Amino acid sequence: MDDGARSVCSSAAATANDKIIIRQVSKSYDLGRGQVKALDAFDLNIRDGEFVCLLGPSGCGKTTLLRTLAGLETPSEGEIIVRRRSEDRPLTSMIFQENSVFPWMRVRDNVAFGLRVRGIGEREQRETVQHFLDLCGLAAFADAYPHQLSGGMKQRVSVARAFANDPEILLMDEPFAALDEQTKITLQQELLRLWSETHKTVMFITHSIDEALVLADRVIVMSPRPGRPIADLAVSFPRPRLVHELKADAGFGRLWHQIWSLLGSNSAREVNKDVPG
Repeated sequence: MDDGARSVCSSAAATANDKIIIRQVSKSYDLGRGQVKALDAFDLNIRDGEFVCLLGPSGCGKTTLLRTLAGLETPSEGEIIVRRRSEDRPLTSMIFQENSVFPWMRVRDNVAFGLRVRGIGEREQRETVQHFLDLCGLAAFADAYPHQLSGGMKQRVSVARAFANDPEILLMDEPFAALDEQTKITLQQELLRLWSETHKTVMFITHSIDEALVLADRVIVMSPRPGRPIADLAVSFPRPRLVHELKADAGFGRLWHQIWSLLGSNSAREVNKDVPG
């Protein structure tokens, strides 16, 4: 294994530009009455600095894949290699679908948690935390406790905490799903701005085709369980991207309907109910 890479199982060859290499990864769970396979022979390379969206029906293993990349799950078969740029900052930060804030901490302390664990100086902590409180619309709630916030506001705290910790890789499991449309669009644009400035590698789960086409360099469409890639689609619209501008592009409609068709009529209704006119 190369220095700075985390490997599960044996080593695997990788190209110089690859940040994440997933080779024949399968994951099964024992539910007591038999094995359920969440992922089956999953293969994928993600280049350093690339923004990849995973799209697929509910229960197809998207979250299992992210948890495996984060080291929270171990593959039943196959291997994953993740290459580091530096030992000075965390390799991954994961934003879960449900909020994961610490209920005993104020908002500002939640956002500062990763920085404090890493031993970042107090002045830099304060400046970084304030920046992301402002970015995520949390400045007025900096001294609130999570029980005083709505579900959407708690998820903003999770997003701010992950951004503030400055990981090499962001693993994002529908982080904006609970937010209102205006806030969601704002955070999409701020995420893209952060990504363009820092060149992080992002793997982002979404159930929205619109969101995937706004955010991604590539969209990976997954099969129903057990999940495996059934399509790897390049998204070549110029950046910066805005939803209302993209929808006026004929290429957007063609790619949207291609993804819709790949998902299949039943799965597609489950994935995204808002069909563009």
